[in-house]
Amino acid sequence: MIREMTKDGSDIDEIMALWLESTITAHPFLSEAYWKENYDIVKNAYLPQSETYVYAEGPEIAGFISIVDKEFIGALFVSAKRQGCGIGAKLTAYAIEKYDQLSLAVYVENHNAVTFYRKMGFSVIAEQENADSHVMEYIMRRG
Repeated sequence: MIREMTKDGSDIDEIMALWLESTITAHPFLSEAYWKENYDIVKNAYLPQSETYVYAEGPEIAGFISIVDKEFIGALFVSAKRQGCGIGAKLTAYAIEKYDQLSLAVYVENHNAVTFYRKMGFSVIAEQENADSHVMEYIMRRG
């Protein structure tokens, strides 16, 4: 089931645990310390300014997607034990249906994510160096 992240903040710790585990796994070309250093800004700045939707199976959150300014996918993460089960596609399809035009930034070296987004109808429109990590990323757009 896809639902909005709770307004009272009760989902935040589970979302952040999922984010940390998944982002470290998905980005082996960046140090684990880099992600741990960014934990607080994701939790206290990025998530609060985003519209975040979770894929929940009972009480467990198996994935989430965050949309910034009604047009930018700021995060899409699925629990490591649930990857390959279609959860990311369901969350992305939900966002595509809800928002007219979507874009995102994805690291060039994250081949699985680039392939996934292409299958979901996104195209590369630019390549740039990420200002924080200094790693090359694609800007992709759909719609």
